[in-house]
Amino acid sequence: MALMPKRVKFRKQQRGRIKGKSHSSTLNFGEYGLKALESAWMSDKQIEAARVALMRETGRTGKLWIRVFPDKPVTKQPAETRMGKGKGSPVGWVAVVKKGRIIFEMDGVPHDMAREAFRLSAHKLPMKTKFISRGGRS
Repeated sequence: MALMPKRVKFRKQQRGRIKGKSHSSTLNFGEYGLKALESAWMSDKQIEAARVALMRETGRTGKLWIRVFPDKPVTKQPAETRMGKGKGSPVGWVAVVKKGRIIFEMDGVPHDMAREAFRLSAHKLPMKTKFISRGGRS
């Protein structure tokens, strides 16, 4: 099942701009984390693919926190449609991730396993990321 809000006040949103850095740039829950080094939109499918990669590598041991949620609707016009005729229909949901944001946190696994799991999950994401740990050793 895809990540998406249960209800929204408005079906469509303007695209906006991703400026500045994130305010949630420290580990709050786990021992290890994956930090975004660039700003980007993360789709619900990308978040789920990264989560599956993490779970597969760790063998479902430890605890995982997902610190982003796709709450922005993305619209698209049908193919071969002429210009004009208004805004397209919603086709999916994205999470707006600013530079410095912690995307995932993990606890209860060895350092080497966490590093490898985050490396594999980072391949599924649309931005450059960095492995961070609470102890300071990256």
